[in-house]
Amino acid sequence: MTEPSETITTPTKPKGDPRPRLVEALMQLCGERRFEEISIRDVAARANVSLADFRDAFPSKAAILGSFNRMIDRAVLDQDFSEMATETPRERLFDALMRRLEVMTPYRAGLREIVAWVKRDPLSASQLNRAIVNSMRFMLEAAGVDNEGPAAALKLQGLTLGWARLVEVWLDDEDPGLSLTMAALDRELTLGEKLAHGVDRLEAFTAPLRRLAGLALEAGERMVERGGPKEAAKDEA
Repeated sequence: MTEPSETITTPTKPKGDPRPRLVEALMQLCGERRFEEISIRDVAARANVSLADFRDAFPSKAAILGSFNRMIDRAVLDQDFSEMATETPRERLFDALMRRLEVMTPYRAGLREIVAWVKRDPLSASQLNRAIVNSMRFMLEAAGVDNEGPAAALKLQGLTLGWARLVEVWLDDEDPGLSLTMAALDRELTLGEKLAHGVDRLEAFTAPLRRLAGLALEAGERMVERGGPKEAAKDEA
């Protein structure tokens, strides 16, 4: 009679979307070591995700940060802002940005390393900047602050730079009441208001010039369509 063979089982990978687990894994690892020292294998192992599933979810470690950013945005935007409806636009934006910092609090250690890594890697800084610009766009929307128009991109970039400075203050603010952070946010919003007013004045000043440039461009296009200056003159005659 033969002995019954032992069945060898291998651990099964958790089912479902691996992206949240990969985000959590990377943020944990960033709290433990430098970003450059974390491999894709490290993140996959911490998240209990196969390399194949990692590849389906993200093309790189840095891409995970974009997902983290959207996760933070969603956590803020899912909140009820109706109680702020009677407040000024500045107060509503102040509240939205403080809520964002509150949601980020569990990831503070990892974010400290990410901020340091971005300073060491300018190319990654420019890529992350685009993601933060989009986040700031939605923070303005949550606060009911208009961010459309020709000068919107400049205003958004200004807010993004202010946010980056604010995060650095927040990371070192040991006060449970975040007094340093709130003071820094107040200064950034004051600076942002001055920038926005300056941009609006510049936009109003250059509006006639932009209209003239548009008319000149249209005239040039018509001239080309008609075969040049001589043909255009014949048509006018």
